[in-house]
Amino acid sequence: MSAPLRLMAVHAHPDDESSKGAATMARYVREGVEVLVCTLTGGERGSVLNPKMDRPEIVANIAEVRKAEMDRAREILGVRQQFLGFVDSGLPENEDEELPEGCFALQSLEDASQPLVAAVRAFRPHVIITYDDDGGYPHPDHIMTNKVSVEAFEAAGDPDRYQGAGDPWQPLKLYYQMGFTKERFEALHEAMTERGMGSPYADWIARWEDRPAKWPVTTRVPCGDYFEIRDEALKAHATQIDPDSWWFVCPRELQQEIWPTEDYHLARSLVDTELPEDDLFTGIHADDVATACH
Repeated sequence: MSAPLRLMAVHAHPDDESSKGAATMARYVREGVEVLVCTLTGGERGSVLNPKMDRPEIVANIAEVRKAEMDRAREILGVRQQFLGFVDSGLPENEDEELPEGCFALQSLEDASQPLVAAVRAFRPHVIITYDDDGGYPHPDHIMTNKVSVEAFEAAGDPDRYQGAGDPWQPLKLYYQMGFTKERFEALHEAMTERGMGSPYADWIARWEDRPAKWPVTTRVPCGDYFEIRDEALKAHATQIDPDSWWFVCPRELQQEIWPTEDYHLARSLVDTELPEDDLFTGIHADDVATACH
């Protein structure tokens, strides 16, 4: 029996795994891939974004509430999940605001990367997915998550680096998530408008800063059949996701028709592959799975 493929998703906060790449993970889990979500912080400084949950007892225990939400989302997705122990940096209201002492975004790269390197070496993923170097959006924890993910990909296989963090293991591919693209929102907006539904995306598209795509989409993973699981995982994060919000205005059936993929940029690859791809494991063969460890 061949060894299973393994996928690691690296995220900044609880709920990020359900809003970015959740249907991809749900699909691969159900195809026999082992999937681990590494959550770098506990989301302790996240605001309660769902007015239905904005209650004193929730705000007072936000760290424990968010852990419980993460546990429920993990069950829905069918993945394993591990908190790596850092403290949420919060989202500054302006550029001059200082980040709180001891938070994740202020750690040195080595200290911030050590737990992730250890997790990579323990889980031994063949593929890692994370954010691009802008963080997907410029939250300091998302930007730091990109940095430590790149560091872990490049260092985990080197026996001379991060000694004491486990036996070396070299992942084979690293992807950036590209789910929030203007192209996707324009396609959904046009489809909803043509059907007379009214679109929640018009203002967002109008404010979009047009600039050349920094990281082109290289890989589109068909996963529309798993959008329902994605949505249920999102709703599990009840402090962050209002079930009556714009997240769920576009009918799922329309999304499955117009944009049935989750999209990625192949940032690093140690195997030969041909672009564009429709599978994160393209180019990874049985011999690669058996010998990825140095």
